[in-house]
Amino acid sequence: MSIRRWDPFDELTSLRESMERLFDDLFTTRRPGRALAPALWEPAVELFETEGDVVFRAEMPGIDPQQVDVTVTEDTLTVKGEARTEQEQKGRNYYRRELRYGSFERAVGLPASVQADQAKATCRQGILEVRIPKAERGRAKSIKVEVE
Repeated sequence: MSIRRWDPFDELTSLRESMERLFDDLFTTRRPGRALAPALWEPAVELFETEGDVVFRAEMPGIDPQQVDVTVTEDTLTVKGEARTEQEQKGRNYYRRELRYGSFERAVGLPASVQADQAKATCRQGILEVRIPKAERGRAKSIKVEVE
């Protein structure tokens, strides 16, 4: 047996790796085959702002837009819905099944003050887009600097 010099940072590295695994297990979306919790499904989203609007876009292929509920408040946008599964058919032997089904809810904080009552939602080619006009106080105003 060889003698090895003790390094306290080795134990910290091991502790850090254990903590990372713990947080990964607790706070990440489960995939089929992983333990502890069932798979969660949330649509992929993007949120950005233009000069006059805050724009939210979400992938929703195969979801009936009439079954999606969009709620806008001054600082949060929430999208709820359900991806329905097709009926199981006899004679199918699945080798892999990765399509996600079930209810979902996605809430995002808005980066600026908005006029929630003027929000407009459209769905085209499986992409839900919500445009919300910014409130006057949320819009940036350019001011010229005067030289004396």
